[in-house]
This record gives sequence, structure tokens and C-alpha cells, in this order.
Amino acid sequence: MIQIAIDGPGGAGKSTISKAVAAKLGIVYVDTGALYRTIGYYVRSKEIDPRDKDGVGAILPEISIEVAYVDGAQHVFLNGEDLGDKIRTPEMSMYASAVSAIPAVRAFLLETQKEIARKNSVIMDGRDIGTVILPNADCKIYLTASAECRAKRRYDELIAKGQKVLFEDVLREMNERDTQDSTREIAPAQAASDAVILDNSGMNLEESVDAVIALVREKTNFFEKK
Repeated sequence: MIQIAIDGPGGAGKSTISKAVAAKLGIVYVDTGALYRTIGYYVRSKEIDPRDKDGVGAILPEISIEVAYVDGAQHVFLNGEDLGDKIRTPEMSMYASAVSAIPAVRAFLLETQKEIARKNSVIMDGRDIGTVILPNADCKIYLTASAECRAKRRYDELIAKGQKVLFEDVLREMNERDTQDSTREIAPAQAASDAVILDNSGMNLEESVDAVIALVREKTNFFEKK
């Protein structure tokens, strides 16, 4: 069993890189951001301000979230519905960031995330994995890149999905979320004290994946056990 924690700001490529690393290592990839996006999606459907702690807390008992792995890919189900790309929009990014600052929401999802890690060898990405969710992870990496680089990646991703967005808007939202995530009182986005900082601004996907695997090889005995 191995636990790999990947933290970092939005747009650093955490999800894409973690998926690729998981496939190469034959372990489970856990997209924790999708869990917060799912709650954000439900909050929006109820027309509740995502910053309304009492309002959001009141509807948590109505939410059932299940995680299933189909052909190695994570699917998150909200009350039985697979939301797919409905949660992969800039708006849902902001909703996810807002609800993730609410203690009741983090407590609601904490056990779900820990339970997955107890049952599987995992690579888990988010913003407080190494500090809160998997404090004893075998390898902790804080993946980052410049705001402009991260915004360009997110912009290209959204355009590829057929969404009409402006780079300037994506960059502005990226900076807003960075500020929101890093200054929140509960589990602010920050590197664990024992995490390795990996800036992949000048790396492509393959180079980023190789860099993460090299760190796993350096920090753990995972490859010796295989």
C-alpha cells in the first residue's frame, strides 16, 4: 500500500498528472476536488449562496456522494446521478472553493476520502491532502506553476471542451481562487512542511509525470516492492 499526496493551486495540472501517474503505477487516483465540486453543484441547484455556512450546512443531510471506479477512472455520483462534466466549469470551480471553506463540508467529506485511502493504494490530489487528509502520506508533493501558465492550461482545457471563455476571465478567476483558497481560515491551501515543491511551469505533461514518479521513487520503496 502507498499513499501519495499531491497538493497545489488550481491549474497546476494536479488532476491530469495524478491520473497519468496512477495509470503508470497501477494505483487508484482520487480527485478530491470533484467531491467539493459536487457539493457546490448541489448548493447551486438549491440557489443557496455557497458562502452561507448555515444554508449549506442545512442541506448536507440531503446529499449522498458515492465514488466508483470504472476502467480506472473516478466517477462521482450525487444522489445516484453521475454528474460527469457538469462539475467541470469555471463557475463550479468557484462554488467548490467557496463551499470548501465551510467546516461542516470538510467534515462531511473527510471520512469519505480517508476511507478510500484505507482500502487502496492511492494518489490523491487537492489543496490540503498532505496537511489534513493524508498527513502520514509516503510521498507529499506541492505542485505549482505561475498564474499565467496555470490560466493558459485551464483556458486550453475549456476551449477543447467547446466552452466559450476569454483568457483574461480565466486568469482573473484563477487569481481570485488562489486568494480565496490560501486565505481561508479552515485548511488553507499550503504546502505541508515535509512536501517537495515541484514547479512545472516549463514542463509538458510527460515531463511533469516523469518528475512526480522520480520523486515517488526517491521518497518511497514502492518500486522495490513491485
